[in-house]
Amino acid sequence: MTETADDLSAPLGQDKPRRKRRLRLPFTAMQLLAVLLGLFLVTFAGFAIFNKDPLGGEPMTRIAIREPKAADEKPAASETRHESKQDTREAPKQAAPGEQKTVTMIDGSTGTRRDVVIGAGDAADKGEAASAPPPVMAGIDPKLLEKSRYGMIPVAAGDLKPFNVYAADADRAKAARMPVVAIVIGGLGVGAAKTLDAIMKLPPAVTLAFTPYGADPGKLAERARAQRHEIFLQIPMEPYDFPDNDPGPQTLLTSLSPDQNMDRLYWHLSRMQGYAGLANFMGARFIATEPAMQPIIREAAKRGLGFFDDGSSPRSIAPQAAASASMPFGKGDIAIDVVPTPTEIDRALTKLESAARERGVAVGTASALPVSIERVSAWTKTLGDRGILLVPLTTAMLKSKSS
Repeated sequence: MTETADDLSAPLGQDKPRRKRRLRLPFTAMQLLAVLLGLFLVTFAGFAIFNKDPLGGEPMTRIAIREPKAADEKPAASETRHESKQDTREAPKQAAPGEQKTVTMIDGSTGTRRDVVIGAGDAADKGEAASAPPPVMAGIDPKLLEKSRYGMIPVAAGDLKPFNVYAADADRAKAARMPVVAIVIGGLGVGAAKTLDAIMKLPPAVTLAFTPYGADPGKLAERARAQRHEIFLQIPMEPYDFPDNDPGPQTLLTSLSPDQNMDRLYWHLSRMQGYAGLANFMGARFIATEPAMQPIIREAAKRGLGFFDDGSSPRSIAPQAAASASMPFGKGDIAIDVVPTPTEIDRALTKLESAARERGVAVGTASALPVSIERVSAWTKTLGDRGILLVPLTTAMLKSKSS
């Protein structure tokens, strides 16, 4: 019997049973699971890469498109049942053609930001007619209206002119003998609350100037006329820092042709009725550019309107253009609320009184800030005691023309 080295080294007297060798796998169960997962991912990726379905993985539905049926052709019974089910579902909401939009205007000189609601939607931006023209306001003489593609716009009818018909009542005989002042509050129509404050808190002799913007400027202008205020329409015109300082959609621009600016003017004219004249809204560049401004003045004069220059542009050619067109004209002398504090507003109103005594007539301009409305309202209550008459802008314009 042959003995091995293990047998020889084993202790004597102890026969140790040999162990059975276990069969060991080359990898563990976790490794096997990882391999299977990897194979699955490789298979899925290969399917996604080589599958030619461009919409693979995208949710989709199939819709049968049928040719429209004639009015007298009856649908099949199965189609009728299908359509009746569809009718019970809520139709998706779509934007109305005249949906309102809000734009932010930034005053380049002060940095003031102002949100403006534009009532005519995209049609206004593109120069297209709005789907629903603004309604004609109450108390408007139909003879003084003319239809345009944007709605009704003012027109003269013989001796009847909007400037005379829509001017506020005033004692013009007394105004001829006394120094007079007129106050024009501008920027109205945007923001119903501040517009209503101006309408209700200021005396009727104060003239209110409306921009063509806002959700419903015609309704607010109608309210102003009901309170016996005369109204003017402000026309947005190009300032020197346009477009950084943008008056709003449909602004009259020096880069446009006269026909293009006239079309934009008609859009503005159609936003409301009952105004006695036009005024510039910004527009330092436009109002100083004769080829651009002259056609606007001639058109306003032809339609029986007056024109008010707010006095913000020292290069304005509006006075000469208005004189050549023989139209009523006025110009602002003092901006009352450049510094919107009670002390500075009161100081500006005192200057306005002095200008009226020196020249016989003076015009002040202001915005519808609460502090401006409060100080102007208080000032007008004692103005007559100081020998000065508060008159509407139209009365001041006529006195300036006659003097």
